[in-house]
Parts: sequence; C-alpha cells; structure tokens
Amino acid sequence: MRKITRRDFIKGLGGLSICTLGGALLSCARKEPTPQVTKQLVELLEGEDYLMIEGVGIRCLGCLNRCVIEEGGMGICETRQNRGGRLYDLAPPEDPSLKEVMWYRRSKDKKAWCQVCFRRCVVPEGGRGFCRNRENRRGRLYNIVYGKPSAVHIDPIEKEPQLHMLPGTKILCLGTAGCNFRCKFCHNWHLSQRSFEEMEYYYDFPPEKVVEEAIRLGIPTISSTYNEPIAFYEYVYDTAREAKSKGVRILFHSNGSINPEPLRELLKYTDAVTIDLKGFTDEFYEKVPEAKLEPVLRTMKIIKEEGVWLEIVNLVIPTLNDDPNDIRRMCIWIKKELGEDVPLHFSRFFPSYKLTHLPPTPIETLERAYSVAKEVGLNYVTIGNVPGHIYNSTFCPKCGKCLILRIHFSVLSNSIEEGKCKFCGHEIPGIWV
Repeated sequence: MRKITRRDFIKGLGGLSICTLGGALLSCARKEPTPQVTKQLVELLEGEDYLMIEGVGIRCLGCLNRCVIEEGGMGICETRQNRGGRLYDLAPPEDPSLKEVMWYRRSKDKKAWCQVCFRRCVVPEGGRGFCRNRENRRGRLYNIVYGKPSAVHIDPIEKEPQLHMLPGTKILCLGTAGCNFRCKFCHNWHLSQRSFEEMEYYYDFPPEKVVEEAIRLGIPTISSTYNEPIAFYEYVYDTAREAKSKGVRILFHSNGSINPEPLRELLKYTDAVTIDLKGFTDEFYEKVPEAKLEPVLRTMKIIKEEGVWLEIVNLVIPTLNDDPNDIRRMCIWIKKELGEDVPLHFSRFFPSYKLTHLPPTPIETLERAYSVAKEVGLNYVTIGNVPGHIYNSTFCPKCGKCLILRIHFSVLSNSIEEGKCKFCGHEIPGIWV
C-alpha cells in the first residue's frame, strides 16, 4: 500500500485549478512502520480520560461503560486502575497513532461492543466489525482508517446532491475504505466494499491538515462522502470540530443508519446532511443493501429536530424500488414527519457492481416519481443523473419560476436573493451564504 503525504498532496494540487480538479490526487510513498509495543504505564488525563467523584472515586471515560473505580480498583476491562486518586492505563495502545473508537463498550473478556450504528457489532479480540474499519486490539476498539482517506477530491456541491446549500461552490471530499451496508448497486464499491488493506493508495491527511487545505484552496465546505461516513466516524467528527473552529462548513452524505447518540454529537458541528433513502420497504432494505429501514427514518427525524439542513436522495432502481405506491408512501412520510420543504432528489440508476444485469432507470419512471412527489405536496423535487432535464433545476413553489438553473452539476443562473425568490419574494429554505 502506498501513502500520500501532505507534501505530495500540495504538490499534486499545484498545477490544477479548482474547477477542473475531479479525480483522486495520488502519488507514491512508503508506509510508515508500526511503532513498537510499549510496556510502560500511562497516567491518564483528568477531565479528558476520567472525572473525579468526591467521596466515591474516579469515573473512567475510556468507553461507554463509564466505570466508577474506587481507590485501588479497576474498571470492567481490567486495564485501568485507580492509584492514589489518579487513573492509570495498565495496557497502553500498542500503536499510539491509532484512533480509539468513541462509541463502544469494553468487557473483561476483551470483547468490544461497538455502538456507532444499528448493527452494534460485538467484536472479538483480533476481529473487526461489519464495516471492516473497527478492529479490536487487546480489548480496545480502534478505527484503522482514521486520517487515511483513499479518495480526496474537489467536487461541485451539486454532486452530493446538496442543492439548497451554497449553489455553485466547491467541496473538499473525503472517502475511505469500508461501509456498514452491502448495497448491490454501489457505484463506489471499489471503496465501500473493500478493506483498508485492499486499497492501493491512501492519503496521510489528519483532520487539522484537511481543514488547513480547505482554507488554503478557498473551499468553503468539507464533505465526508463516497463511502459511508459512519465507517470513519471518528475522522469525520474530529474534522468537523476542527472545521467549525476555523469557520469552514461541514456536510456529510450518509445511509442514515447511525445510532442516535453519536448522531446528535456529530450534528453539533455539522451544517448539512444528505441522506440516501434507498427505498421505502423493509424487504428492499433487507435484500439489496442488507440493512434496515427504521434506523434511517429515525436518523432523518433527529436531523430535523436538531435544526441541521437536510436533503434526501432516492436512487430509483428498475424492478426493485420503483413501485409508484411505495414512492407515494415515502413522499407522504417525508411531508408528515420532516415537512414539505425538505428537498427530495430522484436519481437515475445506471448498471453497477452486482446489478449490471438491470437497465438504466427509464426517464419516464423518474418523471412519474417526480409527479407523485409534487401531488403529495413536496415543494422542492428534482431529477438527477439526467443532464439537461428540466427538473434538474429548482423552481419556486409559489410563482413557479426557475430559481436555480442547472445542467447536471453546473449552475447556470441563481435567482435566489437573500434567501428569497427574486421574482415573488417567497422565502426559500436552505443555506445561501
């Protein structure tokens, strides 16, 4: 495997303009050797690793067990001990460069219970979770792709799609190996359906450097996309916190199967989210992405509750999720639970990965889905992956005039002024400045 250093990354950007840069920027470097295992005790930091509880002991913050440890005692993991009112790690990480997972529980038998997504994987020592990225080493769960994206691109924000957020601007996009879904139609399967070791390249790109490059290039937004951000949650989270402190916006494109607690924590530093609502039946979710629908619906409601901008994309696949009745039920649910102003994008399927036997989605099918959504009462509905289609553009729900004229991912004109339709003054929800 070859590593892309920051020097290589900047050098690769040197001769490319933001407008033309579209592919991953790759160059060669030797992977760093793994540090030697340390045998030294490590004193942990009060306030960051543990809290003092007067008259009781120490509350360990190392995992979600939140053990209260008396003087001389140990946590349930038997690797953290209270010595004289200070907490010590008896088995420090073998590789200090690895990032310990934020949301998991440790056990006495060195199993780790991941709590990031709906699967709640129980990971034995030496094993990995379903996403392929969380590895149990000596009873601790680590994210092995932290700071090591295998795709770094500069894209138009319309590609996400995010059509009501800073139209016509660029986003700095990150993607890694791994995913907690097994979508048979994934067009990024070369990332999402592979492990880190199967990647030919990766970037040495920690969160602070990601934000630094976005600022240097004048890119207003960082997006975690291509594969599922849940699979590299800790990297997404730390990047979002760093970006927020430097005035850079954050969005992520997700399948929506994250658990409520880590979701709410991440949303504190997030400006917008695009959710792939892959279908609207349990049967489809079980057979095609090998997942569940309910956690996705719950996630969208939480995003709305937290006041973070939400857009939804539905990839319409012939014979699998294109039933007009299911699409109508989906649209009714969106209007009832999320509101009529949440943008919904119907995207055209093209044969990919394990569904190469299916044809591209007929344009008539997409137009029928569009009509159903408008009949239900959704205000902002678009059709994607059909360059030049009239409904790739955004229209004012009050006066009917074109607000944002697009051809595929290019914005030709924008008639939204100060968040309102310049023709009739109707307020258009979104992030415009």
